[in-house]
Amino acid sequence: MLTTEPTFDHLYGLFPAAIDRPTAEVVRAVEVPAPYRELLDHTHHMTVTVEAFYGGPVDVRVLACRREGDEYARKILLALRDAPLRVVQFGLVRIDLGACPNAVRAAIVEGKTPLGRVLIENDMLRHIKLVSLLRVRLSEEMARWFGAQPGAETYGRVGVIFTGERPAVEVLEILAPIAASGERHA
Repeated sequence: MLTTEPTFDHLYGLFPAAIDRPTAEVVRAVEVPAPYRELLDHTHHMTVTVEAFYGGPVDVRVLACRREGDEYARKILLALRDAPLRVVQFGLVRIDLGACPNAVRAAIVEGKTPLGRVLIENDMLRHIKLVSLLRVRLSEEMARWFGAQPGAETYGRVGVIFTGERPAVEVLEILAPIAASGERHA
């Protein structure tokens, strides 16, 4: 059963042997600098948000997944389609597949389309609840994915996507570090 108040630890607990786990602390919105705050402090799908920020579509790369009945969890990277080595977001999700129509369930498990895009294309966006904003210090592995230094600071969020009143997706999203100038392309 999904919760309406997931935490960083709760979601990372889905993959307990993860060597990529960064350190994270919950922060208030006023502590999140631009452009991270604009990218995270909202109730929209991150797929659309990062595509608008970077000026093009993103593709998903599934790093790990697990399934127990209707509960499906996965760890992913989003990379720019026009620059596939440029990873712009890390994510962990736990999904109640029982809340999804068959076509959505199949597309999610297939793992070829970002979750936000699948939900939008199938009109499953009902309500996104922002649970917390995070200040994150990158682990060595996560830094490698982002092309950053271990220990570099970035930001993320934890949220829940509802279908009606039912929580359907718990999500942790961590952005790649963004240059101080806010430059969108490396």
